[in-house]
Amino acid sequence: MAKVNVYLNFTGTTEEAFAFYQTVFGGELTGLMRMKDAPGTDHLSAEDAGKIMHVALPIGENLVLHATDALESMGHPLTVGNNFNLMVEASSKTEADQFFKELSAGGQINMPMQDTFWGDYYGALTDRFGVQWMIDYEPPRQ
Repeated sequence: MAKVNVYLNFTGTTEEAFAFYQTVFGGELTGLMRMKDAPGTDHLSAEDAGKIMHVALPIGENLVLHATDALESMGHPLTVGNNFNLMVEASSKTEADQFFKELSAGGQINMPMQDTFWGDYYGALTDRFGVQWMIDYEPPRQ
């Protein structure tokens, strides 16, 4: 069965925000990747290259808080209202495709479902009600 988590977007303050959240909730940060770790980011300034592409903080047993720095230099302006997504963690590619197809009906596909450089099967959309969704399937790692 799928899990739903929260994915936050910040304007370059993800690292500071997650250091704060870690003091509040405890736990260990996981999945930390910086913008410079992604392909096609060699055009970024040194400052932007060091920003957070992805980080996660498990909170209890049933919630993971995820985040990224939404950089204008990468075409991702942030405004209040688009600073969070609901992230569905599917249990299979088939389930991910089903959720994506149904949620995107009448909405807007922001990134089609695809295998990514970080190893997950992932897509993003805005549903017909304006809610932003990320659909992710993390295959078992060998």
